Amino acid sequence: MTDRPLNVDDPLDDFEHRHISLLGHDRLVYVTGSGPAVIVMTEMPGISPHVARFARWVRDAGFTVYMPHIFGKDGAVPRMPGALFTMIGGCISRQFRAFQANESSPAVRWLRALAALAHQECGGKGVGAIGMCFTGNFALSMMLEPAVLAPVLSQPSLPINDPAGMHIAPDELAAVKARMEAEDLTVLAYRFEGDKFCKAARFEAYENALGDRFIGRVLADEHANPDSPMKNPHSVVTLHLIDEEGQPTRQARDEILDFFRMRLNN
Repeated sequence: MTDRPLNVDDPLDDFEHRHISLLGHDRLVYVTGSGPAVIVMTEMPGISPHVARFARWVRDAGFTVYMPHIFGKDGAVPRMPGALFTMIGGCISRQFRAFQANESSPAVRWLRALAALAHQECGGKGVGAIGMCFTGNFALSMMLEPAVLAPVLSQPSLPINDPAGMHIAPDELAAVKARMEAEDLTVLAYRFEGDKFCKAARFEAYENALGDRFIGRVLADEHANPDSPMKNPHSVVTLHLIDEEGQPTRQARDEILDFFRMRLNN
């Protein structure tokens, strides 16, 4: 069920809590569903009830969700000052290099290994991956893993200090582009028009680098959930999604699910 309350902590009790060891590092991963695998990477400040709701939508669409702990308190409604401390920790962590353009986060190496494992466990044509906000760029870097066929960048927000920067090393970007051309793959990306953390310049940079392999969607600010505690329109498929028929944010969610179906189902 995806109709759990969003204003209280989510126990994530419908997910299997797995400790997965890869590349010498053991991490907690929340797994649920059946079918081809999709890696759901949380936005800041962690796996909130809104992020968990999106993961359940992916599960209910016919996929096995692998949702790794990356930062924050899993299942918690974002609260101050804890959320602020998590964001500061992420910004200074060497695993993320949040202020570096033309570099990839070291954390992505483990996520690529997770994608390879998930494909081995679940089968199908390949693996989907969606990153949001702080992890938004990660889905593109994950394409260095051959199993990843369906990358989605939702409001990619790194590097923090360079609106036109791309959070991926140039050699990796070249390898990803070559693979997309060779295998006729695309990447989906989403942002709100007035988002202060993911501005138009970032999408322009990706369009210039990837050409028509980059499919960017820009939603009008007026379509962000007005009841969200975060007034900057930002989180397309979580905090700012309006779960009503005809709403552009719900249409974005459905497009993402259709993208996964097209790329991953046999």
